[in-house]
Amino acid sequence: MVSATAVRDGASGDDTAGGAPPVALAARDVGKTYGAGTATPRTALRDVTLDVPAGRFLAVMGPSGSGKSTLLHLFGGLDTPTTGEVLIEGRSLAALDDAARADVRRHKVGFVFQAFNLVPVLTVAENVALPGVIAGEPHRDCARRAAELLELVGVPADPDRLPAELSGGEQQRVAIARALFMRPAVLLADEPTGNLDSATGHQVLELLLETHGELGQTIVVVTHDVRVAAVADEVVLLGDGTVAGRVDVGEVVDGGRRARGAREAAVQRLLRGPPRTSAGRR
Repeated sequence: MVSATAVRDGASGDDTAGGAPPVALAARDVGKTYGAGTATPRTALRDVTLDVPAGRFLAVMGPSGSGKSTLLHLFGGLDTPTTGEVLIEGRSLAALDDAARADVRRHKVGFVFQAFNLVPVLTVAENVALPGVIAGEPHRDCARRAAELLELVGVPADPDRLPAELSGGEQQRVAIARALFMRPAVLLADEPTGNLDSATGHQVLELLLETHGELGQTIVVVTHDVRVAAVADEVVLLGDGTVAGRVDVGEVVDGGRRARGAREAAVQRLLRGPPRTSAGRR
């Protein structure tokens, strides 16, 4: 397998000298309402303020409809907030025009979706190289980098293979390789293991951990899976469109074989919420 160092070149996430890492992503009093001004508006997010330091692996959890995917889309510039602002590496997306925002999405952010979103008529290598082709990079450079990334994620770079010939796990690996193509500072993943069986999902999760450790990207993963959240540095819980709680699972110390179980238990406690007093029980 090719070393991640060979494909790092330009990845962000360096710590500031002698201090805390810079903030890669930030939400400032962010709200999002769909159908604003209509008779049936729906508020997806309300007054969300959140900082994600560079190099952090953040998991976002919450019930369906809590605003998880909306927050991810706002972080990636796929949508705009109704109130507040989103910043990527200190730049407010609200201050950018459409072209500049598209440039940020192309060069600063990589997306991994639950449904893979591979182009069925393109080969595996062509799918991985697509961001570079769109950006106008030389064909030879695109082909070389696609081959490097496919080796990194463990998928053979057969020049004639189409996505339909791959397993679900292989398709997600190809999607991750494509997301890494432009050396983004931030990787956003929306339920990346949601369409996979348990064993394959574990393999994809291990791949995300490997690329996070070796390439240093900031990763934000939306998930319902406690096992996925437990490997993150921090878990944020959304409820009714607001931040309902958070836990730094990276601080959970329980050595040996119990380590993962202890981290999963910390996530479960977050999901259950604070214990109610006897007066509050019904």
